Amino acid sequence: MENLILFDNPSRETLLPLTFYRPISEIRIGILTIREKWEKVLGLKASHHSQDYLSRKFPLLIEQNNLFIAGNTLPTPELVEKIRQLLPQEGLFYKSQLVAANIPGMLFPQSQEIPINDLKIIEIDTLASIQKPADVFLKNEEQIIADFTLITQGRQSQNLPKETRLIGNHPVFIEEGAEVLASSINTTDGPAYIGKNALIMEGSVLRGPVAFCESAVAKMGAKIYKGTTIGPWSKVGGEVSNCVFFAYSNKGHDGYLGNSVIAEWCNFGAGSSNSNLKNNYSPIKVWDYSQNDFVQTGLIFHGLIMGDHSKCSINSMFNTGTVVGVHANIATGKFPPKFIPSFSWLISKHATVYELPRAIETATRVFARRNIELTKADHSIFEHVFRLTKNRRKSYKGA
Repeated sequence: MENLILFDNPSRETLLPLTFYRPISEIRIGILTIREKWEKVLGLKASHHSQDYLSRKFPLLIEQNNLFIAGNTLPTPELVEKIRQLLPQEGLFYKSQLVAANIPGMLFPQSQEIPINDLKIIEIDTLASIQKPADVFLKNEEQIIADFTLITQGRQSQNLPKETRLIGNHPVFIEEGAEVLASSINTTDGPAYIGKNALIMEGSVLRGPVAFCESAVAKMGAKIYKGTTIGPWSKVGGEVSNCVFFAYSNKGHDGYLGNSVIAEWCNFGAGSSNSNLKNNYSPIKVWDYSQNDFVQTGLIFHGLIMGDHSKCSINSMFNTGTVVGVHANIATGKFPPKFIPSFSWLISKHATVYELPRAIETATRVFARRNIELTKADHSIFEHVFRLTKNRRKSYKGA
């Protein structure tokens, strides 16, 4: 049996801040993370070939027979078949970039660099992948549909309660322990997935394709539009459209969030909203970590990208295409800058550094509320990212 390894490639830089605290393949898109998708379609358990500072939490396992797949690659039936047919020392390439390879363990060097030059090249014509944060919400609708089939095929859903109204002909799948209380679900455009122990409170309105993962919550009267994924243990209220919440993040009150990606352990104060469309309908520029500058996306709709452990106060407002790093705290009373560096604390017109000990102290408390321990590996990752992002804070002018 082959050993599955998901490796980071140059898209890791363009996917920041979402990849500060995880390998690319731990990004959630659709219902599952990219790692979970590959594990399900191949029937293998994956390890990671990522950054050194992430290796304690996401270790690499090399065995006799190793199947390497780029962590930003999304599985399709055609690609899966090509990967299954790879012989030892063969690699699939798309536009000169390695997509997948069969590499025997004895050929994997101590330097842990993938031996690309030793591979027989097989070019492929198409590839489904994510390259930038916007791809997560842009491709989320199609990925919900694909994951829905992958997860539910051959299985029986729990019954839809009679108090909940169903519109449309696409399926609803309700996992064991989930509750759907006097709500409305419209599956005209795609399915709805309600994960294990999820809670859809009274008066919620869901439009598929939509997914609530394990123990996710829709607060009373929530309006959840298609293309939205609420990750495990996340809570949402108000109006949410075409957004992805990775896990453990909360927007539990009224306010609007659209065309956005929210990483883990984030929190929105009551009444917070974002803009996802400029008043003049022109294409939107967003901060690109790989360019250290704002770049043109060509998109008319682009909301908020928020890194792990970032939070905002009540009635916060985010401008179109705002990018927030990790461990940022925002309480400006007006639109903050469109790029907010990691470990920044914005109060009114003042921007200060959110010092590492305080950030760790807060994360420890937040983890404890979910009965999760902040490990030594987590500490070392926090410390590394704090140092890694120092230069961007130095030049930051704040609000």
